[in-house]
Amino acid sequence: MSTGSRSRVQLENEHFRVTEWTIDPGGVIPMHLHEHEYVVVPMVTDTMHVTTGAGDEIVAELVAGQSYTRPGGSEHRVENRTSASPIVFVEVEKLS
Repeated sequence: MSTGSRSRVQLENEHFRVTEWTIDPGGVIPMHLHEHEYVVVPMVTDTMHVTTGAGDEIVAELVAGQSYTRPGGSEHRVENRTSASPIVFVEVEKLS
């Protein structure tokens, strides 16, 4: 089943995993749990819709190049509900 999202690991070692994510229009990254603290680097300026594990909805306004961080234990689903273009971001996980 296609989710309309895809990932490409750019780098992985004992300290970091760097993954580029693309969410096509109407696509979703299904519910998942982040085991590690991470940084997101948006590659585009756009809007993502995030549903937390508790069911809360967040509208995330992304600005290209403006990074943000989240703690390990974050659980959510991420959607591209409204954009006609793919949403692209790079996720940097701190593994150790």
